[in-house]
Amino acid sequence: MKNKLFWRLCAFIGVGTVLLFLALSWLTDHTETSMSFIAQEHQQQLLEYGKQAELILQQEGEAALAIWLQELQRKENTWVAVVKSNITAFAGTVLPSKYIDRFQLGRSVEWKIHLYFEENPTMEIPFSDASSHLLIRLPQRMRPGAFLIYAKVLLQIALPLILLSIFSFVLYQHVMTPLRRLENVTKAFSAGKLEARITPSLPERNDEFTRLATTFDHMAERISQLIYNQRQLLADLSHELRTPLTRIDMAVDFVDQQINPKQALERLRYEASTMRSLVEDSLTLVWLNTESPQLNTDNFDLVELIQVICEDARFEYPDRELITQLPEQGLVKQSSQLALGQAIENIIRNALRYTPEKQQVAVILSRQAQHYHLLIKDQGSGVPEEMLADIFKPFFRVDKTRASEQPLANSSNTNGFGLGLALAQRQVEAVGGTIRAVNYHSDLDKCAGLQIIIELPF
Repeated sequence: MKNKLFWRLCAFIGVGTVLLFLALSWLTDHTETSMSFIAQEHQQQLLEYGKQAELILQQEGEAALAIWLQELQRKENTWVAVVKSNITAFAGTVLPSKYIDRFQLGRSVEWKIHLYFEENPTMEIPFSDASSHLLIRLPQRMRPGAFLIYAKVLLQIALPLILLSIFSFVLYQHVMTPLRRLENVTKAFSAGKLEARITPSLPERNDEFTRLATTFDHMAERISQLIYNQRQLLADLSHELRTPLTRIDMAVDFVDQQINPKQALERLRYEASTMRSLVEDSLTLVWLNTESPQLNTDNFDLVELIQVICEDARFEYPDRELITQLPEQGLVKQSSQLALGQAIENIIRNALRYTPEKQQVAVILSRQAQHYHLLIKDQGSGVPEEMLADIFKPFFRVDKTRASEQPLANSSNTNGFGLGLALAQRQVEAVGGTIRAVNYHSDLDKCAGLQIIIELPF
């Protein structure tokens, strides 16, 4: 689901808000209801007033009752009365007995009191004969709901503030926990711990933060790989530059001492050319590694490009046989003729270089369902299986002594330093293709050579 964090927060906030309002409404109603009844001791007091009034009436008469009622009014600062409830029906009507039994002139002491009425209600305490009643307006001291205003402040201000604070804290923790982890990993990564990653610390989440963590880890992986590659490239380049610099120093000494000055000048020119080529190829490799460009500006005929490269290679290596199997045409769109041409040329030159004299190098191009399949096959000694992936690394050579076996005229600087296949791989990938190397075997089950397989989009 897209925007999972958004929907999770919406559900969390929406459900939380509804539950908060329901809880506050229930608590408010429950509190008001529980505060709307007369306290038990006051109920007992009112019932006791009724018993006293009935007892005085029975034992001492109405005059004594009147004095007692006046005293009660002064004591409770309210009015009190004793009444009869003789209900007489007329005009031929009849009252049901249930109505007469339930009829009351005031409120029972057990009934709920409306807290929002300004006047206190009239309470009724029936005598034992059920026809006489003590009526008393509820004394102010007995009115329930004295703490209603404090309960409202608590329920409508304090409690919502507390609940919302808890709610906000939970929400804050849900959002900030992955951000803190990302911050810690970022600090660790910036401090030089290039292996620091955040995804392992978020196994329980599957939302936008997870995608952010995955993106960060991809970025960290690429940056760490770039840093490692640049460190390795710098170390290898420094090592490779020492040899031509040493030779240049020796050639300069020969010139100063007039020892074979002509040969020394040729050596100076060769070493300078070697260093220039090495630096240019290294800079190109760094650019391809760092920028990862998409080279898609050219439309050209791949067959024609391969034919031109093969003609030049035949001229440079006349003692090897270079055979081609090419279709009539191979149109390539949105690619780079320069990058692809350099990659194919490096691979073909590398194949010719390590193929013995009078042996063959085959260049075969075919059109597959969704790509061009280019096979460059030599008859060299092949590459150990465990090193097939390493030959595309910068400055890697299976046998470093081979660099000095070739004459100067036929030696490719790029191949001699182990940059040819590394450049070729990055150039092929920059045009959207793939490249791999495999050994092939003869009928005697012996390694008969190396073949480079390139797949290129149309």
